[in-house]
Amino acid sequence: MSTEPDATDPTRIAFMCVQNAGRSQMSTAFAERERERRGLDDRVEILTGGTHPAERVHDEVVDVMAEVGFDLSDRTPRAITTEELRSCDYVATMGCSTLDLGDAETDVDVRDWALDDPDGQDPERVREIRDEIEERVRALFDEVDASE
Repeated sequence: MSTEPDATDPTRIAFMCVQNAGRSQMSTAFAERERERRGLDDRVEILTGGTHPAERVHDEVVDVMAEVGFDLSDRTPRAITTEELRSCDYVATMGCSTLDLGDAETDVDVRDWALDDPDGQDPERVREIRDEIEERVRALFDEVDASE
């Protein structure tokens, strides 16, 4: 049974993929920056995780994110639970998910961004993926901001 969210409840956004070592980590970094830029620190909660997390963030992702001012070298991929995802307002999957939230999907805005996996890609392709993620995160925050 779902209850209406309290007006003071933060908007919860999750970025998830299988390994939580590439696309979802880039998305999370851009979302954290966007949240800060827009002054939404107390109104937006960001989660990230994977269904089968890797041991570390992919080297090529760490490298291309460093080019735009992010240090992901100390981030550790983590598992994300179905319960965590069900508690979210928005869930962005990266194109590698068979996410099934059951009945909760009617309450969760699930988006499959269908992005290529940067793992093992050449730096130019990883940059293209990074830039697309930045645009998608900004557009998602435009929606969240408009609904506040």
